Amino acid sequence: MAERETLEVDVLFVGGGPACLAGAYHLAGLLAKENERLAAEGRPALQPSILLIDKAAEIGFHALSGAVLDPRALKELWPDFAAAGCPLEGPVVEDEVWFLTKGGKWKAPWIPAPLRNHGNFVASLGKVVRWMAAEVEKRGGVDVYPGFGAAEPLVEDGKVVGVRCGDKGVGRDGKRKDAYEPGIDIRAKITILGEGPRGTVTKILNRRFRLDEGRNPQIYALGIKEIWQMPAGTVKPGRVFHTMGWPLDRETFGGGFVYTMANDMVDLGLVVGLDYRNPHLDPHGLFQALKTHPAVRPLLAGGKMVHYGAKALPEGGWYSIPRAAVAGCMIVGDSASLLNPMRLKGIHTGMKSGMIAAEVALEALLQDEYTADFLSRYEDRVRASWIGEELKGARNFHQGFEKGFWRGLLNAGLMQVNGGKGFGERTGIRAGHEHMRKLSEHFGARVPEFARERPDGTLTFDRVTDVYSSGTLHEADQPPHLRVADPNLCATKCATEYGNPCTRFCPAAVYEMVDAEGAAPGKPAKRLQINFENCVHCKTCDIMDPYQVIDWTTPEGGDGPRYANL
Repeated sequence: MAERETLEVDVLFVGGGPACLAGAYHLAGLLAKENERLAAEGRPALQPSILLIDKAAEIGFHALSGAVLDPRALKELWPDFAAAGCPLEGPVVEDEVWFLTKGGKWKAPWIPAPLRNHGNFVASLGKVVRWMAAEVEKRGGVDVYPGFGAAEPLVEDGKVVGVRCGDKGVGRDGKRKDAYEPGIDIRAKITILGEGPRGTVTKILNRRFRLDEGRNPQIYALGIKEIWQMPAGTVKPGRVFHTMGWPLDRETFGGGFVYTMANDMVDLGLVVGLDYRNPHLDPHGLFQALKTHPAVRPLLAGGKMVHYGAKALPEGGWYSIPRAAVAGCMIVGDSASLLNPMRLKGIHTGMKSGMIAAEVALEALLQDEYTADFLSRYEDRVRASWIGEELKGARNFHQGFEKGFWRGLLNAGLMQVNGGKGFGERTGIRAGHEHMRKLSEHFGARVPEFARERPDGTLTFDRVTDVYSSGTLHEADQPPHLRVADPNLCATKCATEYGNPCTRFCPAAVYEMVDAEGAAPGKPAKRLQINFENCVHCKTCDIMDPYQVIDWTTPEGGDGPRYANL
């Protein structure tokens, strides 16, 4: 039987996003400076082993954002990032906010300060992180291993000592195949988690160490995005349009975006708060509807959809930041809920958090001190940095929409004049899944039949077609990484109370209620089928399932979407 291998390192970064890549690059630079100082004193150089792993087959394959990038953190690492070759699409040259009705558009006469993008850049996060990974390797001192999916933390005596990667070569029936390989244990003095929203290892640590105790619940939104290739010479890069209103109702948080990119590309998408009420709400269907609006459709005329993706966004902000350091471990970026929900931006805050974690990691290595008390200086510094300044100023933004769209707008306006308080210093909020109403509560005695609009295959698409455009690949003969604690619940209680919302909220057609062949009399006529091969790793099911019986776990390393420049 194959034995589980162990790899020992000093610092382990888990995740190939902007937070961990910025941290790894910064740590390598700090070590170089420290070694210059030691050399001047005639002392031996430090040579810690630093490793960055990512579950994607290649760095960038799981990276998705809008994105309009605030370059603040980028400038701290690369003061002349353009000369360094950072592949941004261009500066923002036009900035508009639209309020949409079903058939009309009202352009805001002025743009609220948080949404102003002068000095920012339109960007493909996939391109940016691939460039960052190359810069990390160029600087030296850091190994980068894609295709290694962290499945669980290694914890000994209350201290995180690394991660265990998932096994490979296990069949769908749970039995080991001939090519079985046990996942490697990577042991580290310091583990820095930047897994993105609802990260697997972070979620386990949250339960074990109660990292969210005394905090607001984590609140999320789902971002769905397509990239369109337009005819040559028709697109001016740097135009930024944000939308409010239709196709969302007044109870549902969110909005749309259209960004024009280089090479005649148009990025567009819809963000839907994962705290919606309507159990029939279909985020993917709403996104397809957005493209049919008279203000949006002309922007896509003559074009072709070429890429698709979806991802959860952490919207909780200041009061949802978990305890971000325990013994042996720090949490960065979206995993620590550091996105600014009022600005719709988190790349810059994620990068800065990785840099702060790198600074604390070096101090820990120099003093050989990895306790929770020592590493807690990381969270203190995050809160004292410009990250904290931004997030505190946006601290009650998402919560303000708890009672509807118009109250949320009024709260956002008040926040501009009272330092982020809005209607109160700390506004509470329930976990997103708790907002979903049962069918009878939402519709009354007469529940309508749910039906999707038929796509035309040119402007609008079904979910399977979009998934194909995401490049998603999973080994079919492996245990489903989407684990449902009680599948019988889906065909009974959930079907009756909520109408199986997983078949609607998933933007990748993973969940399907199919005929239960050979069902005994009195037993449910339907059963849940999990098409896990479609999964784009957005985590919506883990977040929005009303019973919280769906657990998103890490599939075989290298599996998942293969996003091209999203």
